[in-house]
Amino acid sequence: MKEHPITGGIAAELSGIDLKQPISDDLAEALRDSLARNLVLVIRDQFLDIDQHRRLAEVFGPPAINPYAPGKGDHPEMTSVIKEASERTGVFGGGWHSDLTFLEKPPGGSVLCAIQIPPYGGDTLYASQQAAWDALPEPLKQLLDGRDAIHVGKPYGVKWAPPVEEQSMKGSTKRNDPEADKERFHPAVLTHPVTGRKGLYINETYTMRLDGLSEADSAPILRQIFQHSTLPEFCCRLRWSPGMITIWDNYSTQHYAINDYHGHRREMRRTTFEGDRPIREWA
Repeated sequence: MKEHPITGGIAAELSGIDLKQPISDDLAEALRDSLARNLVLVIRDQFLDIDQHRRLAEVFGPPAINPYAPGKGDHPEMTSVIKEASERTGVFGGGWHSDLTFLEKPPGGSVLCAIQIPPYGGDTLYASQQAAWDALPEPLKQLLDGRDAIHVGKPYGVKWAPPVEEQSMKGSTKRNDPEADKERFHPAVLTHPVTGRKGLYINETYTMRLDGLSEADSAPILRQIFQHSTLPEFCCRLRWSPGMITIWDNYSTQHYAINDYHGHRREMRRTTFEGDRPIREWA
C-alpha cells in the first residue's frame, strides 16, 4: 500500500491495494493507522459490492444503521444517497457538519462509495478539525478546552425543520422527530485516541450553544469558530470518479456535499461505523 498526501493538512490517496479481495490483518492495521494520521482516505477504482463495502467498514468498527436515513431491504446499514436529475432540492450532507453529533454515540466515521457520478460537480469538501484547533487563537482555546458544546438534530427534528421543498431524499429520511430536538452535551474539544492530537468538535449544522452560555451569548463565539474551522488551509476538495471510495474520521473532520449538478443524477452508497460516546480523552 502506498500513501500519497492530497494536501498539507488533511487526506491521502492510497494505491496498490484491491479492496475487492479479502483484507489481511496487516492491511487492516495499515488502513487504521493511515486514517488516524490523515483523517480522510481516498482509494480509486474499487467498484465494491455491498458485501465488500461492509467488510471494509468492519476494518474500522461495526457497521452502524443511520436512524434518520436507514438503508432498505437486507442492508439497513447501507444508505443510498441519491439525487435524481429531475430534483431541484437541497442535497443530503449539504452544509458543513460532522455526522449526527446530536446522538449520544455519533458514528466514528464513514465509508462512501461512488456508484454514479455527474459529468461535473458533486464534489465533497473535508476540513481537518485538528488543524483548525492548532490554529485557533489562544483565547478561544482557553474558552473551549474542558467545556461542552450542545448539539441538536435540527434537520431531523420539529422545531428547526427545513421547508419541505428544500429537503433532500424525501421518503428516504426520517423527519419531524421530537427526539432530535433534545439537547446533547459533548466536549467541544476531543483528543484523538491514537495520535493524541486535539480537534474541535463543533459544527454549524448541529451545534446550538456552549455550556454555561445562553444561545444568544454563544452565537457570536460560534460564528467565529464556524468561520475559522473551515478555512481553506484546513480543507481538501475531492472530485469523485466511478468506483472511488472515501473513508473519513467523523470525530476529527467536517464535510460538505456540494450541490452544483442540477440536471444530472448522482448516487453514492454509504455506511458508517460505530464510535464511542465522545469524551475529552480516550484511553
